[in-house]
Amino acid sequence: MQDLLDQPCLIARSLALMGDAWSMLILRDAHAGLTRFDEFRKSLGIAPTILTRRLSALTDEGLLEKRRYSERPPRDEYVLTTAGRDFLPVLFAIGAWGRKHRGGGQVTRFFDAETGTEIDPVTIDRSTGAPIGTRPIRIVTPE
Repeated sequence: MQDLLDQPCLIARSLALMGDAWSMLILRDAHAGLTRFDEFRKSLGIAPTILTRRLSALTDEGLLEKRRYSERPPRDEYVLTTAGRDFLPVLFAIGAWGRKHRGGGQVTRFFDAETGTEIDPVTIDRSTGAPIGTRPIRIVTPE
């Protein structure tokens, strides 16, 4: 994955950081208001060593910020940065794909806290207004 960091493709670079499920699920939970190590561990059922590595990577890459909330004993919380907040539409795009291609049975639903309406994300091209995936694409690599 380290080799992907030097790729000109921003999808490859982003996957080098966010390509594992644990990192994305940590960000999902952070968007739901979780900030503390034990909250993430309980929600995800993740091994403490894996959680420590993922929180460290997300902090190092600027998606989470580590803040001390207790000096005795020393305890930190993890708060979303602007980059972390900007990742929410990516999570919802993945969820929309899952609803279409992996749905069925009991599924978690997401609602707008202010309006109470269920979130139904659409990914569009800002320039044309066309939904992404409805038109052919062309990839241009740098020379």
